Amino acid sequence: MSQRRLCVLVTGETVELVRERFGEFQQFFERAIGDRWTGGYEAIDARTDDPARALDPGYAAVIVTGSPSSVTERAPWMLRAEEALRALVDREKPLLGVCFGHQLLASALGGEVRRNPAGRRLGTHLVRVRAEDDALFAGLDRELRVNVSHEDHVAVRPTRGAIAHLAETDHDSFHAFRAGNRAWGVQFHPEFSDEITRGYVHARRALLVRAGLDPDAILARIEATPAGPRLLENFVAIVEREGDAAR
Repeated sequence: MSQRRLCVLVTGETVELVRERFGEFQQFFERAIGDRWTGGYEAIDARTDDPARALDPGYAAVIVTGSPSSVTERAPWMLRAEEALRALVDREKPLLGVCFGHQLLASALGGEVRRNPAGRRLGTHLVRVRAEDDALFAGLDRELRVNVSHEDHVAVRPTRGAIAHLAETDHDSFHAFRAGNRAWGVQFHPEFSDEITRGYVHARRALLVRAGLDPDAILARIEATPAGPRLLENFVAIVEREGDAAR
């Protein structure tokens, strides 16, 4: 049985319509991972708490959440969080950055985040996996249906340390990566169910229309995406192997 907790580094809140039914980002991850992880969870809010707390050896791993904020804002709390992420990578603590967390990790390691010239993306999309032997994508197909919600992307790839380019989409060439041996970033949301994704579309209908997108067409294409929870289970398996090796 897992003993150490999994740290969720919170970088923002979900939209109210989704929060009312499904809770916050931490609950999304807990629900998607299910009983595959038995060590419990603990949240640190990177905006108000010291993100360096995530370096505590009592945590088995760290997940960095999505956020309505933009890494391009370069807010002081983001810079502090980036410093903590660099330290986590250096210490080879298992780390998974999701959406904003993916972008923040890339920025921390020398990359650059910008508005995606392809525009806003929300709904179920196809991701092509480039890597054949990466543990996070083990057992998954080369083409995955996943749920996304973002406007920014990693425009300049990170350069600090060993970076492996893992996945791409038609609108975002750098959609997933590994830094070193135990840190990953994924632009998509493996924790988003189809219901959560539909909630985002309803909540952001006006934004989508202003962006020239058809919310009803997006809703019609949303589907269950089992690859997301499977990827999170792979991350948990990595964390548990690390824990076994340390004992």
